[in-house]
Amino acid sequence: MTTDYQLVIIGGGPAGLTAGLYAARAKLRVLLLEKGIHGGQITVTDWIDNYPGFPDGLSGFDLADKMAAQAARFDLETKNANVVSLDLAGPVKKINLEDGLQLTSQTVVIATGARPTQLGIPGETELIGKGVSYCATCDAPFYRNLEISVIGGGNTAVQEAIHLTKFASKVTVIHRRDQLRATKVIQEKAFANDRIEFIWDTVVTEILGDKEVEAIALQNKNGKKSTLAVQGVFVLIGVRPNNEVLPLDQLEHKNGFIVTDKEMRTSAPGVMAAGDICWKEVRQVVNAAGEGAVATLAAERYLEEPSRKE
Repeated sequence: MTTDYQLVIIGGGPAGLTAGLYAARAKLRVLLLEKGIHGGQITVTDWIDNYPGFPDGLSGFDLADKMAAQAARFDLETKNANVVSLDLAGPVKKINLEDGLQLTSQTVVIATGARPTQLGIPGETELIGKGVSYCATCDAPFYRNLEISVIGGGNTAVQEAIHLTKFASKVTVIHRRDQLRATKVIQEKAFANDRIEFIWDTVVTEILGDKEVEAIALQNKNGKKSTLAVQGVFVLIGVRPNNEVLPLDQLEHKNGFIVTDKEMRTSAPGVMAAGDICWKEVRQVVNAAGEGAVATLAAERYLEEPSRKE
């Protein structure tokens, strides 16, 4: 079988870069496609304190830069390009780019990632990394003995609120409805926690602060406005998969996230997925990188099958 590449990786975040590192080191004919800058979501993360090997922590941009440099040392071929569609059916995978070019490959690793659902209010984007966060597991230790707020009422929001009480002095959960959507057992744990307070039937209309978060502006369902002084805001209202270019009719998925087995194989032969695009509970840089490595190893095994050797 003759194709342009043995492996094409779509996405240059931690999962994609690690997949590329492993593939280039294994001397595969591999190409990594990324429409933006390498690193994905971590490039807008102010500080990463929990990635192994960096005891003092480092910025998300620096970690992405180091990952890209390590992959480049093994001559990973990369291309800055926007993928517009894919055909993953059959032994030859077709990747169509915005410039009209079509690439072919025997295997594909999908590492397009996901993005947090934002509130879309004034102050939110400006204060990301300065008190606005979308991941309590990542950033909770930065809020020791501070008063913070959690926006949302689902399982993730309430579980993360409970986690945050290990560090913050007070956590105020703000929910637009009059009751939580989280499962009852999680609700009971939150209601029993004396560090958690709730504000019901209320939305956040603005995040206030000059150089860092100082307060949030609130409005309840009756139109009454108020402000709440906090030093941190955790927006936990959902995560959206970056799946716009994926042929979801060719892949098993749940809520738009790609279903994989433990080897990161999807339902389509020769197609793997890694990182935040996958259907899973934990979305951290460290497990995205691990999944990228596993995905490439699975691609290697697929390529080694006798019927697919060139």
